[in-house]
This record gives sequence, C-alpha cells and structure tokens, in this order.
Amino acid sequence: MARITGSNGARTAAAIRRVALRLIYRQGFAAMNLRDLAAEVGIQPSSLYNHIASKQALLADLMHEHMEALLSATDAALAAAGPALMDRLRAFIGHHVLYHTERRQEVYIANFELRALDPANLARIVAMRAGYEARLMALLREGVAAGELEIADIPVTAFAMLAMLTGICT
Repeated sequence: MARITGSNGARTAAAIRRVALRLIYRQGFAAMNLRDLAAEVGIQPSSLYNHIASKQALLADLMHEHMEALLSATDAALAAAGPALMDRLRAFIGHHVLYHTERRQEVYIANFELRALDPANLARIVAMRAGYEARLMALLREGVAAGELEIADIPVTAFAMLAMLTGICT
C-alpha cells in the first residue's frame, strides 16, 4: 500500500494503532510482525519507530488506552445512574456489556495478550484492571451493608459476574 498523499503524523499514528489492533486481534501479538503492520499502514518499517518505541510499547499503549477508556466510561455510567445502589449496579452491568460488545478487538487483546506484556507493563495493566474490579466490589459491599444483597464472598462474586458479563460479549 502506498503512503496516502497529504497524510500527517497524527493520521499515521492513528492508522498504526487501528491496524495493529486488527492484526493483533486476528493473528495474536506474537505472530503480528512490524513489517506487515508497516505495509498495511503504507509506510516503511523503519518509519514505525517515529510513532512507537517498540512492539512491546505498542501493545502496552493499546492496553493502557483501552483501560483508561473503560475506567472513564464506567465512572461516567455510574455517575449518570444516580445515587440508588441498584440503579448503579444495573448501570455497571449494562455498561460492561455494551462497552465490551462495541470494542471486541480491544477487549480481546486486553484479556488474552496479558501474557505478552513485560513485567512492568503487566503490573501497570493489572493495577488498572484491579481498579475496575474494585468498582464492582464496592457496589456489592454497599449492597450487603444496606441489606439489599446477600453475598458470602464479594471478590468471588465480582469475578464470577465479570466472567459471565464478558462471556456474553465473546
């Protein structure tokens, strides 16, 4: 593919991210190579390094961007639901399913390519995931404290809920 006339750094960077998501989703991170990525974007392989530090950094950035968007959108959905606990719990559940359905590639990569992250990037992403899980656990704890929910083990219940909700999307 030839480079698009009039393209610029921002457009090229966005194209790299878009194509990388598709290739990683389709082939897996280990099988995706930077030569194929560059060819699909329409740039020379060496030009990728004007936009990414490394293949590892690209994956970590894609996952970090996904987690930031998920956390921000979740907080907005919870705030919009109002103060009632069950409304916020329904909002969390509905938002999780909608977000994960609309962003299948990002979700798949964030869930199945954790193994490809180096230790520092893995720790950063796992901490963000823990923050997401903590939002649900806080709702469940609040429900138990208010007598609206009866849950014996909040972490296990939260993880089971997240697995089921994510399963709907996959």
